[in-house]
Amino acid sequence: MYLVTGGAGFIGSNITAALCEAGQEVLVCDRLRDGAKWRNLAKHRIAGLLAPDDLPRYLDGVPKLDAIIHMGAISATTATDADLVAHTNLTLTLKLWDWCAAHGVPLIYASSAATYGDGDQGFSDDSSEAALARLRPLNLYGWSKHATDRRIMDLLARGRRAPPAWAGLKFFNVYGPNEAHKGRMASVVAHKYAQIAQGEPATLFASDRPGIADGDQKRDFVHVRDCVAAVLWLLKNPRAKGLFNIGSGQARSFLDLTRAIFAALNRNADIRFVPMPEDLRGKYQYFTEAPLDRLRDAGYDHPPTSLEDGVADYVQNFLTQPDQHR
Repeated sequence: MYLVTGGAGFIGSNITAALCEAGQEVLVCDRLRDGAKWRNLAKHRIAGLLAPDDLPRYLDGVPKLDAIIHMGAISATTATDADLVAHTNLTLTLKLWDWCAAHGVPLIYASSAATYGDGDQGFSDDSSEAALARLRPLNLYGWSKHATDRRIMDLLARGRRAPPAWAGLKFFNVYGPNEAHKGRMASVVAHKYAQIAQGEPATLFASDRPGIADGDQKRDFVHVRDCVAAVLWLLKNPRAKGLFNIGSGQARSFLDLTRAIFAALNRNADIRFVPMPEDLRGKYQYFTEAPLDRLRDAGYDHPPTSLEDGVADYVQNFLTQPDQHR
């Protein structure tokens, strides 16, 4: 039995789908609320749905679990309720760490590339205290993930008990099916496709930094299936422990991404630029790129999906279809 927190969310539901398709039993811990998030689970035979408030009681029963895959979090980079974000993203993760350590259960949890801040310190997933101490996340969400990473590494340095296998995954800019419920926090692919499908030009943020052209802001865009592949590999290779970047390994511009959407639709590109929103000024990453050396050195050899292939798959096999869910 695998427990996937946030298992009805974007990355979590794709992990749930992959495990179910492999014949595993998967218990999902999540809130569905009153939207269409339930559709992310509709095609799969899950073992059950556990409300987050019931998770402590469930774990008190000392169930037999093969692993906990903790994807549940407040992931909005614009979140401002620091107490709620800290409780959800930091405190809960550390409680699961302690539980997994006490019960001998592997743990994989979601960190984030948001921990790297503006990128001035690079994007190396070096887990030493000196390297982590140099990072300055730009927003509350990034700080909550960074604080979690630092505490876990501190626990290990102090010789505290740890799960038998564990990994913290620094996801970069993920896109793909099952993200419609995320609203504003859905990927750029989803937002630009929605504009284009309505017959509008695709809009991108103008640059507010000297030396960087409009649309030339670059991110490491990674298809969600590559994220799932890394999780499945880590579950099968428990000796690979630590913090790992999860990305494509190549920064691409927002112009590249948007042109790939138009190409997938066999349409001429129509792209216009709009001012950067005030709430993102000074908090916007202009460049991210995931060095994958540590994951490759651990033995992971899954080839990354190219931006053009990934966008074409997402657009043609999901976004343009009546049923957009995996």
